[in-house]
Formats: sequence, structure tokens, C-alpha cells
Amino acid sequence: MVTAERLEERRREIAASPDLQGLLARLTERAGPLLARVPPVPEHKALLSVDGGVCPKDATTLEFDPWSPDAHRCPQCGEVVRGVRHDRAWAKYQHLWLAERAAHLAALAALGGNTAAAGRARDILSAYADRYFRYPNADNVLGPSRLFFSTYLESLWVLNYLSAAWLLRAVGALDDATERGVNAVADEAATLIGDFDEGFSNRQTWNNAALAAIAVWFEDEGLARRAIEETTGLVQHLRGFRADGMWYEGENYHLFALRGLLTGAGWAALAGLDFFADERMRERVVRALLAPARSALPDFTFPARKDSRFGISLAQPMYLETWEVGLGRLGKGEGGRGMGEIASWLRALYQAPAPKPELFESYLHDAPIAPIPHPPSRITLSWWALLEMAAELPHAEPWKPESVLFPSQGLAILRSAGRYASLECGPYGGGHGHPDRLHLTLHADGVHWLPDPGTGSYVSRDLFWYRSTLAHNAPRLDGVSQPPGDAVCEAFDAQGDWAWVRGRWGSVSRAVVSGPSYLVDVVELTGADEHVLELPYHVGGRGEVGVPGTWERAELADEFVSRVEHFTSKSSAPIVIEHGVSGARLTLHLGSQGELLRAEGPGLPGSGNRASFYLLRVRARNARLVAVLEPATAEPRVRRVEVAGGKVEITTTAGIERHHDDGATWRVETAAGAVQLAGPVENEPPFRPILELDPQRPPAGAAFRVPRPPALDGTLDGFDVSEPLRLDAEDQYRRAEEPYVGPAQFSALVYAGWDDDALYLAVDVTKPELCFRASDAPPLRFDNEPDDIHADGVQLYLRDLDGAAAIGYLVTPEPGDGRRVRVRGAGEFPGDPHGVRAAWQRTDAGYRLTVAVRWPESFRAHFGGRLGFDLIVNEMLPGRERRAGQLVWSGGDGWVWLQGDRQDPERFGVLELVG
Repeated sequence: MVTAERLEERRREIAASPDLQGLLARLTERAGPLLARVPPVPEHKALLSVDGGVCPKDATTLEFDPWSPDAHRCPQCGEVVRGVRHDRAWAKYQHLWLAERAAHLAALAALGGNTAAAGRARDILSAYADRYFRYPNADNVLGPSRLFFSTYLESLWVLNYLSAAWLLRAVGALDDATERGVNAVADEAATLIGDFDEGFSNRQTWNNAALAAIAVWFEDEGLARRAIEETTGLVQHLRGFRADGMWYEGENYHLFALRGLLTGAGWAALAGLDFFADERMRERVVRALLAPARSALPDFTFPARKDSRFGISLAQPMYLETWEVGLGRLGKGEGGRGMGEIASWLRALYQAPAPKPELFESYLHDAPIAPIPHPPSRITLSWWALLEMAAELPHAEPWKPESVLFPSQGLAILRSAGRYASLECGPYGGGHGHPDRLHLTLHADGVHWLPDPGTGSYVSRDLFWYRSTLAHNAPRLDGVSQPPGDAVCEAFDAQGDWAWVRGRWGSVSRAVVSGPSYLVDVVELTGADEHVLELPYHVGGRGEVGVPGTWERAELADEFVSRVEHFTSKSSAPIVIEHGVSGARLTLHLGSQGELLRAEGPGLPGSGNRASFYLLRVRARNARLVAVLEPATAEPRVRRVEVAGGKVEITTTAGIERHHDDGATWRVETAAGAVQLAGPVENEPPFRPILELDPQRPPAGAAFRVPRPPALDGTLDGFDVSEPLRLDAEDQYRRAEEPYVGPAQFSALVYAGWDDDALYLAVDVTKPELCFRASDAPPLRFDNEPDDIHADGVQLYLRDLDGAAAIGYLVTPEPGDGRRVRVRGAGEFPGDPHGVRAAWQRTDAGYRLTVAVRWPESFRAHFGGRLGFDLIVNEMLPGRERRAGQLVWSGGDGWVWLQGDRQDPERFGVLELVG
């Protein structure tokens, strides 16, 4: 944001710049409909749901039209649908669009002298001042919010809202009544946003920016210090952009966090801290601006690593504007280091083909979305660019990306004449990480041959497919997805036409070698124990195995997979797979023995299709899978691949090329000479986004041996009640919006017993108003979580302390006077509901649930036995859509949002079996 003096200076810059004059003219033109009529303000708080905003016929996302609050068109079938769920989905974008339009209009008033725009901006500010407190801070998904369901969205909104007010006030166009309304909104927003500190997260970057803006608005030095300089403030968030410049959660969240950081930095400058004046911070920002350019795919999309959207162009106007603002800020600093490379990158993006229009929460300037008839330009950006971008784009050399290693990310990119290969061999990546260590991406000849699918909708069931190892070109062991954990890059080197990388994940390593015409891909398993090693290849286009053989039915256990087949070759020749797309071809030579499967799974996010993929499988203690991949548009060069020990011999049209893997080096012998690739790398320690706290001390409790099974009828008959487990403390509570009300309103005593067959529990819950959910109730369709978490009931978890996986159950009483109970598996490792018997009954203080859980096969019950144990009591309240909180025996750990039906096994307490 800018001062009145800076606005005067900026007006002179606009008058002297054709680009800025063109942008001002276009912004004025786009404001026309806003000045002609008052835009609608939503009646509703936004809702996140599976069906809201989605066409009921073809599941296509409905168009966002800011002028149509209750009629929503499907772009696929043309159907216009109505309903409050759709209206509340529309409300999310409309709230954001209106605040952004207020800032847009205020910028026209401040920089173009447009008095009508100032009046309409005041109308929007006043409309929200009148309504803000009517929207309930309840039923949120991720943090407190009135207008939305997550705090970061409230932050996005308030930043534009306050920007509008600030610009109007700077030019004397904000009247006292409107300012009083803005004050009330800003004060409440500060309370909401400040109550939910997410630590180090892309979302918290925006929360910090919003708090910094509010602090500047009120001249609140204490709030400014917290938002900018303290433990999780903006300055500390620069740590999230690692030494290689990339945000620890990957490109998608890098770009979002970077825009938030630049926004916050503008407000921080008004509070006295200029990020671009401090050399260390400036250098970190420069690296952050360049990182996604250096990792971009040849088609100018960003790689869909981790929880990223797939196929999103970096030539989207929102991203262009981020680099333009960054470049504008750099130009005001000493020497302008980094400007040339950023300008080169921007010029390349402006020359790229027009991207498919996309809807972004933090950029709604182009709504309603329409096809872009030509590539975006400097005169098609938003009001923020009018305030901040340089008067002209500096001249620069053509953009020429190179092979590069991002050591903090563990991302190695091997480039060769438009071909792009990358290996994921670094940290997991926080809460948005995927189990895809050692994933291989390949893009060549305009085709994304081996894509990383990223993630689709967070509320669609296929989210779990895209978050699985099987959905990636990454190895897995013993038929299950990789557990969360880091890989490490062991070697990287690039010399002329050749480059290589080796990464390691546990007992599995992967080396990828890039040459002028092909890639060598080697996956190795080493260790003392036998495992099943599997390696999927999700190859783009269509094709088939190029040697004689038959496909026969086979098994591959996964809920998303179908049409599984096993290939039996009728030839002794190595297996070759060939795929083609529009004149381009990828040939995959398999140089190792092993089973080849073909199966079908969900296609790329948004495609609505299913797609075939291949899977190599071998069972061994030590195994080596070798493949040579050759993308080409002309006649392929590779004729044959032979593997012997650590050597790979490739017969090409130009002769034989030999590859020697010596562990620390990779040697290539060709007719043109030998190349030795070495390059051990020094890895930056993985970023830990969670603050280091004192380690949790797990609670301990006792289960008493029972002479005979308890009655299990909702009474305490048969239970020893001398030493209950207690759930009645504030630090055991996970809350949504409201704090713990105390044990008189919500608490529980748990009595535990055991015998050779089962663990027995009686859960005595104090809760005056019971909110159970009937088994035949309409589905909530909020997200991927089971509906029963939004009802009174319990979650129960057991774990063999010797290392077996945890098992979980969700136990929910049926409403009415009967004793019926619903049981389903819960958490990452759901237990078998058939192993549970339960009943419940009302009590004077609430309800009592009695449960018997048959012992897992891996656990032998005996005196003195100890098992990991946890129990959670869900709290639902009348009038709510989502649960209000939970009591957790092992400790509350803050907030209930996003907990679902899961519980981290590392948090479990210990239950001892006593006599």
C-alpha cells in the first residue's frame, strides 16, 4: 500500500508511461458495469460442500457470474441450476470479488480522479459494514471466519477491503460514517484472524498480511510487531522460502505464499520495515521470485507437485502481476539485482500462448471468466499492478532455462533441448506433501509423458487417489503407499548434453540419467528383508507393448483401480512399450526381469476420464529395475537395451553407448568420448513448519481384568469403576470457534476392562443436549470426512506398542429410545466394525456408551500388557452444521478443524492391562 505522497508521484509516472496509461484506461473500462448498477452482496456465509457450485448432471464446476446470485450456469451442458447450496458456493467468490472491486474502484479514484468510482467503492465498504456481524462465525472448516469457512479467505477479503478504504482516505474521499463502519469491520476481523495462528503455512502468510494491514490502519504498534516481526510473522515466513528460493510446500503454494508475502510487505513498509531495503530479505525475495521460473515445465505450466492444481499456466494474469510487482519493488532498491532474469522470464510469459482462463481466490479481476482472445499483457492486469508495476518492462536476454537442483526441495530438473525430466528426492513437504518420493516427471516434444497429477478437489473422493503412491511414477513397497517421510538427493551433476541425479528413499534409490536423445531410469532395492517392489509408469497418449504376448486378468488391490491385467510375453526379446500423441512418440525399453501389469485408474484431475497405466513388480531382497525412455518426433535412435550388473548397454543407430553406475559416479561411454557424472550434493536440513515444543508426555491408564464380559447394555454392570480415565480438562479440548465450556457442560469418564477376547469400555458422557445422527439422515456432502463425526459419539484407537499399525473405530449412538449403535472403521487404518459390539442409553447427565472391541490378531492380551490407546468424544450442538469440538484423552492439541476421524498414533496414551 502507498502514502498520499506516493500516490501523487505515481500519477506522474502513469502520465509518462504508455503501459500504465493503457492499464488505467482498461481498468476504467472494466469498472463501467460497477458504476452502472450496484452489484449484489451475498445474503449467505460461504459453504464448502461436495455439491454446491457443481452441476448435478455432469459434475462440472458452475460458472461464477458476480451479477447472478441465485441462478448458476453449467459451462458444459448449459443448464441453469438453483438452490441455497449453489448460492453459498457462489457467495465465496462474490465476497472476494466485491472487496477486490472496491479496491479497484478506489484505485481509479486515487490515481485517475474518478469521483463516481469513489462513490461506488464507499457503497461496497458501507454494505459490508452494515452486514458483517450478521454472518455467523460458526461451522468453519479451517479457522474462524464470518464471511467464509476458513480464516485465510477472510484475510484475502479484508486486505482488499482495507486497501479500498486506505486509498479513499489518502485522497480525502472517505467520509466519517464509512470510516466508522470500516473500523468496526477491521477490529472484528483482527480478532478472528489473530485468534488462529497456523504457524508456518502459506495461509498464515496471508493472515499476517491482513493483520499488518489492520495494524497500519489503526496505527497499532503491538499488532504490527506480532504480524511482521514475531515468531510466526511475515519476516519469519521468509524462512518458508528455502535457500533455493522455493516455498517448502511446492510451486502451487509457493506462488500463493509469495503473493501474500508481497502484499504484506507493502503494508509492512508503512509500518517501518522495508523488505527490499534489507539486503538479506531482498535476496531471499529475489530467489523466491525466480524459483518457479526455474522449475517451470516447457509449456510454461508449473509442475503439479504435492497438493497442486494440474496444468496451470504461469502466464495466468495473477502470476504475471506477482512478478510485475516484484520487479517494480526491486527497481526501487540498490542495484536492482535479479531484475534482468525476472524481466527475461516475464517477456517469455507474455509471448506464450494465451492460457486457459482460471478462477483464483486471490485474483478475480477477470470475472466473469471468458475465453481470453489473446495472451495477457501489461495493460490487462489489476489495480495492484497500476499501483506498483514498473513504468516499462526492462529489456532482457531471451529466457533460457537450464538443468538445476533445488537442494532444499530435493527437486532435480534435467533439461535438454526442450525436454524436461525431474526427480522428487527431497522432503515430504508438510501437510500438503504426497507419498511420491522418487517420482519421475517427463515432458518432451510438447507432451506431458509422465505427469505428476497433483491434486483434484479437496471435497471429492478421488483426492485419496491423487494422494497415493500408485497415482505417481514413484516406487512403493509391499502394495501400500509410502508412509510420510523424506527422501534425500545423493548426487547431481550436469555436463553439456548429459546430466544425472540419484535420490534415496529408505532402502530404495533411483538414478535418472539424461542424454541427448534418451533417459536411463534405474530403481534399486537393497536390504536384508524381502519386499515387493512396484514401480508405476503413467504414460501419456495411447499405445501398446511392442513385443508379442497376451494380457490376462490379474489383481492389484486398490479401491480406485480396475481392469487389471498381467502381460505374458511370447518373445525372449526385452519388452518395449510405445505410446504416441500427435506425431510425438515415447518408447519405453524395459531392461529388467519382472512382472508387467496394466491397470486403469482415475485420469488427470479435471479430465473426468479414467486412464491406463503400467506397473513393474518384483519380489526380492535386492532388486534392480532398469528402463530407457526415448521421446522423439523422428525415427527413434535406441534399438536395444541390455543390463548386466551395474552396467547398461544401449544399442543406438550411432553405435553402442555404455553406462556404468559406480554408486558415487555415473560414467557414459559413447562414440564421441566418455563423460563422468559425479556431483555429491550437500542437502539443506528439511524445513520443519511446526514450532519445536516440549515433547508431549502421553497419559497412562489402566484396564482391569473382568471375570466375565460386562453386560454391554449401556450400564456400568460388570465394569470396575475405581480408576476411570478422565476427559474433563481444557487442555484435552479441541475447539472450533468457541472455547471449552467446562466439565459441567461437556466431559466424560471412561471405565476400561479386558479379558482374553476383548477390550471393554464404558464411556460416561456429561452433555445436557444430545445431538445424534440417524442412520437414514440425508448425507451432509460437506467433504471427504464421514458424516458421523458431526454428531455426538466417540472415536476409539488401539495400537500394538511393538509396532503394528493403529486401528480406529467411529462409534455413534442411533437417536431414539433404543440402544442401537453404528460402528465404522476410522482413521488411516480403519478397524473391522464386525469386531465391535456396543450399546448406549441416556443418563440424567447425558449418555453412556458401552463397547467391546475384539483384540487385533497381532496383540496377545496378558497381565502387564501395554497398548497404545486413545479415545475422543465428539461434541455436536443444536443448530450447527459441523461439530463444535472434541475431548481427547491424550490431549486436545488446539483446534478440531481438519481432524476428521483421524488421530496421530504418536499422540496415543498407554493403557496397561492389570488384574
